[in-house]
Amino acid sequence: MEASKENLYAYNTHLQPFALSLRKQMTKAEACLWKYVLKARKLRGYQFRRQRPVLRYIADFMCTELMLIIEVDGITHDWEEIHEKDLTREQEIKAVGFTILRFTDEEVLKNINAVLAYLEDWIDKRYLNNHL
Repeated sequence: MEASKENLYAYNTHLQPFALSLRKQMTKAEACLWKYVLKARKLRGYQFRRQRPVLRYIADFMCTELMLIIEVDGITHDWEEIHEKDLTREQEIKAVGFTILRFTDEEVLKNINAVLAYLEDWIDKRYLNNHL
């Protein structure tokens, strides 16, 4: 399956209540990225949604126009188990057409300007590649 407008970009309605709960409980890093970078089309005019159900997962932030998912990773004690689950999740989401960019809580909280610059550069390169 390819994520598209026709299938609401692989939106999973069964996860909607859980996604709503996560939106109300965002981490500090997620809240900062949302408020200062992604909310209200601040990032190059693109609309992002937060805590968006896709397939069997909930993406931290999603832009359907860019086919981009942004994940903010916190500190975890069982890194190997989490890493294994993230790889499976990432493979499934990429298989339907999304690109996933990951940032750590620390990157967002300590250097949000670098995160913003990286995202702007990624968008600029994608735009140039698609319009040459």
